[in-house]
Amino acid sequence: MGELANLANVSKRTIDYYTSLGLLQAKRSNSNYRIYPEEALNDLKLIEEYKKIHLPLHEIKRKLELNNHTELQDRDVEKQMETVTNQIKQLKHDLSVLLPIISKYKQDPMSKKLNEEGTALIESLMRITS
Repeated sequence: MGELANLANVSKRTIDYYTSLGLLQAKRSNSNYRIYPEEALNDLKLIEEYKKIHLPLHEIKRKLELNNHTELQDRDVEKQMETVTNQIKQLKHDLSVLLPIISKYKQDPMSKKLNEEGTALIESLMRITS
């Protein structure tokens, strides 16, 4: 808590007060010390900026909650984008494996293993992911 107070240029008592109001969140160590996440420094700076424009503490708390909620949503979106990107990479790989097989079946008029609809679908997917 002392280190955070020094970095934010506020007193330990101020941090204690903000924590009791729920403006800051801390976890407890095994030795019962409060451990603040890295975001606490940014939150403290925001609190001080909001105080300068005379926002009441309950409004500051609401703004901090909205800000933290937005950050969580951003992280969720980033995770989902990463998942979709990995799925696209896997599909590209799978399609690259299928293309030689499709070419082989296209050349064999007796083969009924791959119908025209399936071939068209795979070719359109290749165009989309290229």
